[in-house]
Amino acid sequence: MKKYFEIGLGLILIIIGLIGGLIPVFQGWVFGIPGLILLSKHSSYAKKVLIWGQRKSGFKK
Repeated sequence: MKKYFEIGLGLILIIIGLIGGLIPVFQGWVFGIPGLILLSKHSSYAKKVLIWGQRKSGFKK
């Protein structure tokens, strides 16, 4: 049950983040990054995107 909640919440956060990227006043990355973090626990594709973003930004664990 927790797995489905995390996946659903992660998808909702990513959708809000994408919408926020289209609206100039709204910061989409504030919602998109936590969404990717939640999804990366359950999806290898989300984990690859998160690692790619970390490398592009220069942020390391």
